[in-house]
Amino acid sequence: MLYIVATPIGNLEDMTFRAIKILKKVDYIFAEDTRVTKKLLNHFEIENIIYRYDEHSKHHQIANIMNLLIDEKDIALVTDAGTPCISDPGYEVVEKALEKGIKVVPIPGASSLTAASSVCGMNMRRIAYEGFLPKKKGRQTLLNKLKEEERNIVIFESPHRIVKTLKEIKEYLGDRQVTIAREITKIYEEIVKGSIEEVLNVFESKTVKGEIVLIVEGLENYKERKKREED
Repeated sequence: MLYIVATPIGNLEDMTFRAIKILKKVDYIFAEDTRVTKKLLNHFEIENIIYRYDEHSKHHQIANIMNLLIDEKDIALVTDAGTPCISDPGYEVVEKALEKGIKVVPIPGASSLTAASSVCGMNMRRIAYEGFLPKKKGRQTLLNKLKEEERNIVIFESPHRIVKTLKEIKEYLGDRQVTIAREITKIYEEIVKGSIEEVLNVFESKTVKGEIVLIVEGLENYKERKKREED
């Protein structure tokens, strides 16, 4: 059986009882970064065999994982933090397992996407999840498409690119309302909401650290807000 196990995105108290139980009982754990996961396992006194599975090792590890699953071994897949298979290569393991009729079980828990969405103060009934934007090739093309996106847009971004990304979104989409959720559940957690111009004023004046979830107002909400402001 293949377990997809969510782990805390910062605060270790967000680890679920079920996740601890599964990580203790499986035969093997495959992790995006074994050093990060080892710290987590040590904290919860979980003694288990752990192997690396990431973008660089996936080509040979997928075959290894499939062989173990076919041999009726139980495997847990974890990422550095949060829920696996959302913005990492874990989905390829799940795809292969499902093709071979192997049972895949989600062990839900922390997710920066849902955590940020819950505090953004926007109607998140419909969203467009984009993950990390392309760094170069295809970036302008995607931003042009997002200009017409009706739904609110969720983007993952690194601290050293957030100012550049905000400026580009303003250039292509206009001065939309945005929410930035940074270092969610950690000591320096920060939630900032406002127009892109307002948020830029905050982040251009300081050194930014930590992974960021950026939520951008979609065209539907943008039009509705503009109409309310004119009335």
